[in-house]
Amino acid sequence: MRDARRIYYIHQGTFAFAFALAATLNIVWQVESGLTPLQLILIGTVLELTAFLLEVPTGIVADLYSRRLSVILGVFLFAAGWTLEGAVPAFWAFLLANVLWGTGYTFISGAHQAWIADEVGEAAVVRVYLTGAQIENVARIVAIPIAAVLASAQLNLPILLGGGLFLLLGLFLVVAMPETGFRPTPLEERAKIGTMVRTFAAGVAVVRLRPILAMLLAAGVFIGLASEGIDRLSTPHLLHGFALPLPRLGPLEPVAWFAAFSLAIAALSALGQCALTGYVVASTESRLSWLVASLAIVQVGATGYFALTGDLTTAAAAFVTLNVLRGIAGPIHGAWLNQGIDPRVRATVLSIGGQADALGQIAGGPLVGAVATMGSIRAALLASTLLLLPVPAVYALCSRLVRPALKED
Repeated sequence: MRDARRIYYIHQGTFAFAFALAATLNIVWQVESGLTPLQLILIGTVLELTAFLLEVPTGIVADLYSRRLSVILGVFLFAAGWTLEGAVPAFWAFLLANVLWGTGYTFISGAHQAWIADEVGEAAVVRVYLTGAQIENVARIVAIPIAAVLASAQLNLPILLGGGLFLLLGLFLVVAMPETGFRPTPLEERAKIGTMVRTFAAGVAVVRLRPILAMLLAAGVFIGLASEGIDRLSTPHLLHGFALPLPRLGPLEPVAWFAAFSLAIAALSALGQCALTGYVVASTESRLSWLVASLAIVQVGATGYFALTGDLTTAAAAFVTLNVLRGIAGPIHGAWLNQGIDPRVRATVLSIGGQADALGQIAGGPLVGAVATMGSIRAALLASTLLLLPVPAVYALCSRLVRPALKED
């Protein structure tokens, strides 16, 4: 059980299953608990502010101490956060829960990718990442209908069970997760502030020496600017933004439609990732840049249509489309960002990438929330579309900054 790839795949599958169980209907849980659009946005902003403040420090800790320890701590914090979110239907509890699991995310982000890259080597890791993403999608597909059935009985039940699964996953990793490829900083150097500063500076230097990394980080900022409004306001828009409400889904309550949407998104994302895996592994960076730029263009169009249409059926189709495109493009962006990074600062650089996304969401969330408060949720979603517009151009510019092919040697 100590084969690194197997443990990575088990982690990806179990984590995705638990997260889908907890998160598929959590915004519905928040809406039904009486939160306003601004409160929904503020929860997301607090989550992203947590990520922004802690992403790089926790990445540095992972580079200096142990990536295994960082991942395990993160999983336990996910368990605490989601259990609280499901147990207490109050704004303050939702805020605290998001701080807890947001902190957990920063411990895992970067560290997990860096851990498996150390264990299997950079030449093999792109395929491992993409296989892991496919396993995640299968796990989501299994978890989502379970969440729908459980939520029809009691809306917060899948959230509580998701928290319990995170706890079990953390205990499993304590026993089973190896760490043989990582070379930690010597014990006497770890606690020194200078060592942490040098590690961070080395990560920044990698970004400065590779302009394409800076462009990918810029794309992450714009994606973050747009995503907070899309993530937080799509649910109340579909619940309350149309003349005809969502009908019952067979014997299940109308909220089960959100599980059906999530199921369609996961299934179509998995098919898209499977179809593109060979192309991505063998592609040059120039071809990759045009691929992700094309995906981003269609995403902008789908987001704008979702905001403007008055028809519930086509709005649901646009919602599924834009999220499928996000699910396909995300792993490609992550694998591309990981290429050619010094293993000693890999977690730090990847954490800088996560921080770029968080910075965008921190800046974009309150702006979109203000539009929703002073105008409407539909106007806020249109504002998110405008914030997403630069992303295709940034990806297209990456084609001018190409380096040798992104492929498995």
